[in-house]
Amino acid sequence: MTAISPFSPVAFDSAYKTLRSSFADGRTKNLAWRKWQLKQMFWMLDGNESDFQAAMYKDLHRHPFESLAYDLAETKNAILEALDNIEKWAKGEAPPHGGLLWNWVGRAWIRKEPFGVVLVIGAWNYPVGTLLTVAVSAIAAGNAVFLKPSEVASNTEALLVKLVARYMDPATIAIISAAPAHMGVVLERRFDFIFYTGSSRVGRIFAAAAAKHVTPTALELGGRAPAIVTKHADIDLAAKRIANAKLVNLGQLCVDVNHVFAEPEIYDALTIRLQHWMGKLVDEGRDTLSHMINHQHFDRLKNLIEQSDGTVVYTGSHDREAKFLHPTIIKDVTMADSVISEELFGPILPVIKCSLDTAIETISSMPYPLGLYIFTRRQSEVDRILDSTNSGGVTVNDVAVHNDVHSAPFGGVGESGYGAYHGKWGFDTFSHNRTVVYIPGWLDRFVAWRYPPFDMKNRSAVDSPRPKFKKGETLEDQKVGRGWSSWFLW
Repeated sequence: MTAISPFSPVAFDSAYKTLRSSFADGRTKNLAWRKWQLKQMFWMLDGNESDFQAAMYKDLHRHPFESLAYDLAETKNAILEALDNIEKWAKGEAPPHGGLLWNWVGRAWIRKEPFGVVLVIGAWNYPVGTLLTVAVSAIAAGNAVFLKPSEVASNTEALLVKLVARYMDPATIAIISAAPAHMGVVLERRFDFIFYTGSSRVGRIFAAAAAKHVTPTALELGGRAPAIVTKHADIDLAAKRIANAKLVNLGQLCVDVNHVFAEPEIYDALTIRLQHWMGKLVDEGRDTLSHMINHQHFDRLKNLIEQSDGTVVYTGSHDREAKFLHPTIIKDVTMADSVISEELFGPILPVIKCSLDTAIETISSMPYPLGLYIFTRRQSEVDRILDSTNSGGVTVNDVAVHNDVHSAPFGGVGESGYGAYHGKWGFDTFSHNRTVVYIPGWLDRFVAWRYPPFDMKNRSAVDSPRPKFKKGETLEDQKVGRGWSSWFLW
């Protein structure tokens, strides 16, 4: 049985022992098994597309197209990429600079080993994608997997529980329907890796629980991701793309713009164009917009708007019963305002007037966000911002598009998390690099110095070579990059 629903400590313990046994038997290391399970997951999504869309509509009032684009298709694309590359990723590699001794004599090789039994915890805002795209990496790497979908998106959770039990291998992949109160029981068990997507507060709980077992983790969190619009930006394009980003899943995504820094020279023009594009997109797409996940999140955001000292320049009717918080733009906001006090995770857009210097200084003083968005037509400004800040990723002249580059790592830094996934980066996250070297017996004729008695006359056999730099060099003496003459050496 792969589905533990409703949660039972006895059923969980049984499933845990089953997955442990299956991994110990080597079942999941078989490339044929990995391909089979990835294909099963693909057909699970493909054959039940309308059911998934209906479940996410019930949970988030999300349009079927949005669920297809950001949950289902994204996961299927991850599966196809893994199937196309899994043999190459799993093959391993020789050390890049092993030289004659290690790469030829010692036949050194870096094996890609799965960690073992891993736990993947998804988030409610993208209840399929945040769970299964991560699971794709875990399965491709050869792990046995416990899946924990978010209980907040309850309709999608129930569907996942039913379908995983129907499609996936019960000996190696299990799914848990568990409330927060049950997770203490789950985390008492030792997992070989834990991957969590969600809030920083809960992420710390999982990290602390994992530390008791010295279990490695990856945390995909969030943070207050800023956008900077400089006086050299395409103002209309910036307004259009920022407004649109706040409507995706009604702002309920970890890489969304939390607030905007705009230079004084273009501040008024930007806020006017933001109102224009927000109004146009909402008016034309009102019936296709998602709603808030629950009343708790609706009330939290509505209170933040009401407590703000800024000026609301665009809003509309909020509907608590339907959990629809109308997109809202607030100008004349300071960093002390209520709408800047926490990650918004909703359709509120505060716009702060400040110089580029102040924006950079403010961002640098805050915890690192998952995303940073730069709107400018000058590369010098992009370079300056990149050199002065840090974030999980960066998109220039758009919002959160770095998340769509499947062959590039997606992940946070500092408060926004650690670890990465997507493509080979996800495969590597769920793999242990295990170095293997073969040392032939005849080599002892040439390395007698390694055995006692030791003698300093053998120093040349173990010491580093003499450096190509001079003693006493200063900072000004350093050269960066290869000179033209070095090309003749390669």
